[in-house]
Amino acid sequence: MKESIQEYLAELEDIPGTRVYTAQRARQGYWMNQFAMSLKSAANRERWKADEKAYLADWPMTEEQRQSVLDRDYNRMLELGGNIYFLAKVFSSDGLSFVQAVSTMTGMSVDDYQTMMRAGGRSPDGVRSIRDSD
Repeated sequence: MKESIQEYLAELEDIPGTRVYTAQRARQGYWMNQFAMSLKSAANRERWKADEKAYLADWPMTEEQRQSVLDRDYNRMLELGGNIYFLAKVFSSDGLSFVQAVSTMTGMSVDDYQTMMRAGGRSPDGVRSIRDSD
């Protein structure tokens, strides 16, 4: 049993390639997620598509968050507090399906990603801890 909530949460950061959406991440990514949810509105999607930088300027995000959105770097967005379900509004606005967007996060082609997932997903074998990977 962990001695404190801090120790427990630190363990979540030790999972390679995974960003657990904690309360800290929720606070960090609040405005990025609010921006993403704003894209539910057709009028907002039009403004976004017309001038992405100008639209992002309306949201009090960090420069790093803004750049990750402009770069469509979904892994970085997750690290900076993005929630994949909110970020789906961004890739949907780009005309991408969930599978297409997530495959970019794995470095795999859409076909390879779908094949892997249909076969049961990633293998549980391999590096299971960042700390123990050295």
